[in-house]
Amino acid sequence: MTATTLDAKTALVVVDLQKGIVGLLTAHPAADIVANSAALADAFRAKGLPVILVRVTGGAPGRTEGPRRSGQPAADWAEIVPELGPREGDVVVTKQQWGAFYGTDLDLQLRRRGVTQVVVTGVATSIGVESTARAAHEHGYHVTVVTDAVTDMDGGSHTNSIEKIFPRLGETDTTEAIVKLLG
Repeated sequence: MTATTLDAKTALVVVDLQKGIVGLLTAHPAADIVANSAALADAFRAKGLPVILVRVTGGAPGRTEGPRRSGQPAADWAEIVPELGPREGDVVVTKQQWGAFYGTDLDLQLRRRGVTQVVVTGVATSIGVESTARAAHEHGYHVTVVTDAVTDMDGGSHTNSIEKIFPRLGETDTTEAIVKLLG
């Protein structure tokens, strides 16, 4: 579904575009995802709308069958990429889980600003982005995911989220279309 409108109080939520993650091998070039997210951030800032930059510095403690990261990450692993900021007025949310809502003050930050809709970008489509979009939907926000501003380490997982999950949570569209909707 294409995005039909943006609420007057819409926020951009950029998930995990940080140095340690954009350096990973992804299904679509991370540089394109960063560039599209930066263009959206600039457009939101120009309209005086909130830009929320989310970064991850840890992980959930539960057991998993998949491998966990070993060793210490680089000192700058969790730094937001410079193309995005943060800039004056941006909100930085630090999370320890996949999604940006659980265990953070994201919902509080959005509600204090009267936000009713979130536009979500970032990496990984099927992990941080999808978890954040699901929680936003569950919290009652209108959700729009920018399809050319998200990617995943696994192409099949990315496609599943774009085609099967996001249309059930809200709307999807491109960077260009969202910038046009901003006016």
